[in-house]
Amino acid sequence: MERNALCWCGSGKKYKKCHMQIEEKIQLHKANGEIVPPRKILKTPYQIEMIKKSAALNTAVLDAVAEKICIGMSTAEIDRIVYDYTTKHGGIPAPLNYQGFPKSVCTSLNNEVCHGIPDENIILQEGDIVNVDVSTILDGFYSDASRMFTMGKISERAQRIIKVTEECVQRGLAAAKPWGHLGDIADAINSHAQANGYSVVEDIGGHGIGLDFHEEPFVSYVTPKGSEMLLVPGMMFTIEPMINEGSPDFFVDEDNDWTVYTIDDGLSAQIEYMVLVKEDGIEVLTK
Repeated sequence: MERNALCWCGSGKKYKKCHMQIEEKIQLHKANGEIVPPRKILKTPYQIEMIKKSAALNTAVLDAVAEKICIGMSTAEIDRIVYDYTTKHGGIPAPLNYQGFPKSVCTSLNNEVCHGIPDENIILQEGDIVNVDVSTILDGFYSDASRMFTMGKISERAQRIIKVTEECVQRGLAAAKPWGHLGDIADAINSHAQANGYSVVEDIGGHGIGLDFHEEPFVSYVTPKGSEMLLVPGMMFTIEPMINEGSPDFFVDEDNDWTVYTIDDGLSAQIEYMVLVKEDGIEVLTK
């Protein structure tokens, strides 16, 4: 762009006072052979403002689930909580009818890695651990997060995998820095998981988000430090490692083509945050 033209991002500032320095820095990294984000995935100030509203609703939905989830509840009841709260507040559950997914939320128990389908016949029992993955569309803007919930007294092994998963996410957040790389996040997560005897699912990862449910980049949690896409202010993506007790391998339920199970019947845990890269650090938008 011409340096004195209004910036492409809609900030109202001249390009030289807005994105010019950032894009010049991106080009320097690109010249060094690094993977850099295309302009289309860098969120504008207006987009960030609107996505944050979606993110606030997404967090409120998870809070509503946290208030009501209990032993004896069916996962279909969780789905109704999510649908009712989301639609009452002007939103749309992003998973509903997404590529044929039949419900408003993913509920994944114990040995289910992700994409569990709510069902009237799946009743939460004492000792269960369950991941509730909520995604929201508000005014056309997307947000995403998941939490682990525990049902009553759980086993020590269940407590431990949730604790280590929480630690992995926090280490990933600490490693996420502007002008670093996605591989820095992956290395921090994978190293901590392996040090504690766990594995990280390789073929399912995080994703860009905001203007669509799944955008560039794919966020791996098993790649080396210093690798993968450059972290540039304006990028938005999820940090959501899936931590397995045993093998990182999995299989998909043949009956519904959605629910992902650990290959060895071990426990799996996942916690998902949605983050924005800023010039001075990382902002957590949902958790």
